[in-house]
Amino acid sequence: MNTTREKLVAEPERYEFSAAPMHQFELARREFFKILGAGIAVFVVAKDALALQETAPGSRSFHNEELPKEITSWLHIGEDGVVTGFTGKAEMGQNIRTSISQTIADELRVPFESVRLIMADTALTPFDAGTFGSRTTPTMTPQFRRVAAAARDLLIGVAAKEWNVAPEGLIAKDAKVTDPASGRSLRYAELARGKALAQNLPAEDPVTPATEWTLAGKPFPKVDGRAFVTGRHQYTTDIRLEGMLYGKVLRPPSFGATLTSYDDNTAKGTSGVVIVRDGDFIGAAAPSAHEAQIALDAIHAQWKEVPQISNEEIFSYLKQNAEAKSEDRFRRQKGSVEDGLASAAHRLNATYTVAYIAHAPLEPRAAVAQWTDGKLTVWTGTQRPFANRDELAATLHIPESQVRVIVRDTGAAYGGKHTSDAAIEAARLARAAGRPVKVVWTREEEFTWAYFRPAGVIEVKSGIARDGKLTAWDFHNYHSGMSAIETPYDVPNQQTEYHQVPLILRSGSYRGLAATANHFARETHMDALARVAQLDPLEFRLRNLSDARMRAVLEAAGKSFGWPGKKTGEGQGFGIACGHEKGSYVATCAEVVVDRASGSVRVVRVVEAFECGAIVNPDGLRNQVVGAIIQGLGGALFEAIEFENGRIKNPHFATYRVPRFRDVPEIEAVLIDRKDIPSAGAGETPIMAIAPTIGNALFEATGVRLNNLPLAPNGVQTLNT
Repeated sequence: MNTTREKLVAEPERYEFSAAPMHQFELARREFFKILGAGIAVFVVAKDALALQETAPGSRSFHNEELPKEITSWLHIGEDGVVTGFTGKAEMGQNIRTSISQTIADELRVPFESVRLIMADTALTPFDAGTFGSRTTPTMTPQFRRVAAAARDLLIGVAAKEWNVAPEGLIAKDAKVTDPASGRSLRYAELARGKALAQNLPAEDPVTPATEWTLAGKPFPKVDGRAFVTGRHQYTTDIRLEGMLYGKVLRPPSFGATLTSYDDNTAKGTSGVVIVRDGDFIGAAAPSAHEAQIALDAIHAQWKEVPQISNEEIFSYLKQNAEAKSEDRFRRQKGSVEDGLASAAHRLNATYTVAYIAHAPLEPRAAVAQWTDGKLTVWTGTQRPFANRDELAATLHIPESQVRVIVRDTGAAYGGKHTSDAAIEAARLARAAGRPVKVVWTREEEFTWAYFRPAGVIEVKSGIARDGKLTAWDFHNYHSGMSAIETPYDVPNQQTEYHQVPLILRSGSYRGLAATANHFARETHMDALARVAQLDPLEFRLRNLSDARMRAVLEAAGKSFGWPGKKTGEGQGFGIACGHEKGSYVATCAEVVVDRASGSVRVVRVVEAFECGAIVNPDGLRNQVVGAIIQGLGGALFEAIEFENGRIKNPHFATYRVPRFRDVPEIEAVLIDRKDIPSAGAGETPIMAIAPTIGNALFEATGVRLNNLPLAPNGVQTLNT
């Protein structure tokens, strides 16, 4: 297997990635066995570390450092036969705990039930840059394959030594090693008993190809699924420590406001309440969240606010304030766009806009912090525990070695939980109080002070020949980012460019990053070009595609949907769109119905074909695809943050519209299993084509081309004008 270091480049729209250094965590083998007990373990040596871990080399958002000689174990087989895997990745609802466990069980040849995972604990797991970018499956699946194969070889070697035979003839299967010649067998638990054996992971170790998987590739129920549906699972918000206080933070009235006066005399007089002011941070810790809020309300603070623009002005602002010249890394060019436009039989120019939207996870930000003998432990839901550890250490001026971050399986993130806001707040309050403190953000705080998917303006100029072939493509994205900015279509003359703009609202990662915006603009524009060429939208795309994987998902989606579809009523329309990103391919078809009297929009049916290489868990993958489609409905139709003068105007679910049960259409997920291609991630790509698909269907239903997201926050109003 190729262990060449794979570059991890942070996309420019990942504004929330700070420049704080990320350090490796070192745990000596002797200490490791003290924690886990006797058994067999597999480690990684320094020369393999960068190739096998999600360490970001050379990105502007990350810094390398000297690697330790040993990195924490990836796998431990205990005396009781329990197999423990270690990964710095976090479980945020994507069910990666199940698919990684399948991978380990499959390669190690043990029952699925015997595997457990320790995830995202900076004191126990290998360093990891974070859970983002659909990276968990493509990095952790091959990694744990190699680790489990190495453990298998070690177990066979122990058995061979026990029996004084050559290891080549022994077989590892069903959690035991067997000698076919003599019929003898030893269970893994017996081989591990009383031992403290470890080996470094070899540079090359043959692993089982996808065509021979026995446990991976099959549907398995979610690990601990019953605990989630019965409410037994403990989230960060459920943690109760002895003597714990509850924290609240005083927020300024608007973004960018500065404190001009402060009086906490009344609040300080409240029994059992701790008031903290540290620079711009003002917080209270009390025996209950209610008492903490009462204390905050008693503080007299005055703020100086600054005038700021509103969502009504944002798109003109983005164009007017873009950097005069883009960096070379933000530009791609092939051929001559001018020549391509000059030779075109038809030309089309259009502008597309994308609003700020919120992540709106079911579980808001939360953290519990505890100080013991000068060391800090924080439990929090984050996608980047090691970065959170470093941020906590830097903020509190203590060594990283004195900070431990533990991530409970978390109630969703969608790219919105990279930063350590709640963790820092809880830690500051806990240090002042001398007791554990829990901070749980309210829904209004989550909608206001968390970061948003950035707004954007996209301008497209294009040309096609008389035969419907693309001749020119000029694509400019202002502010929202570069992810999936390059067209997958065959265009001899093309240019793409990303234009940076100073931030207005706090912005950062969102599921798919800017790929949602760039897919919307590109696929809407392709649909409009198909109309100009008087070609069926599916035929037009296939005519301009040589990418076999893209053609395959388009054809699969069209076949299952019954493309092009036949209208059976007024206001009915069908749309199609496709794309690829993060090593995965997607094509989506949708049927919509528009009530011409009211302008209301209903998405009736969605068919999505998805291909991400070899499928590890088809049930988990199907859930990812369906979940992405449902979430994408919101950004497509009605989600948008409203703001004015530094204030969010719709910071509640009552005013910020997300998809509800009544919005969910009939959904069919067509999963294409490519066992000849390494597994890729599925957390992001399935959401990318849903917005343009719906927009294209709305055009067919109404004849109105909608180029702005959200498409119809109050229905298709132009029908009645």
